Amino acid sequence: MAPRTGFFRNGCCDTSAQDVGSHTVCVEVTEEFLQFSKMRGNDLSTPLPDYGFPGLKPKDRWCLCAPRWQEALEANCAPRVILRATHMGALDYCSLADLKKYAIDLA
Repeated sequence: MAPRTGFFRNGCCDTSAQDVGSHTVCVEVTEEFLQFSKMRGNDLSTPLPDYGFPGLKPKDRWCLCAPRWQEALEANCAPRVILRATHMGALDYCSLADLKKYAIDLA
């Protein structure tokens, strides 16, 4: 909830037909990932006060677009995943095996 995440900004990685980006992978962001995302045109670290977005910092949890997570995986800078908070819709873009490999909440 801090920062408030999810397509609906309800703190959950819920999705719907309106969520064309599929904000379904719950991650713990890293500095490496934030730099990668910024280089790809999606600056997640700069605050946007007009939109109530404080900017992300390492260790923040965020509902990431599944295609972006997959892109980061292929570039060897995917952030760790909180699998139990990740929506099943992520499987449309990412393999369960990859998500499990990066999961921080599996024993």
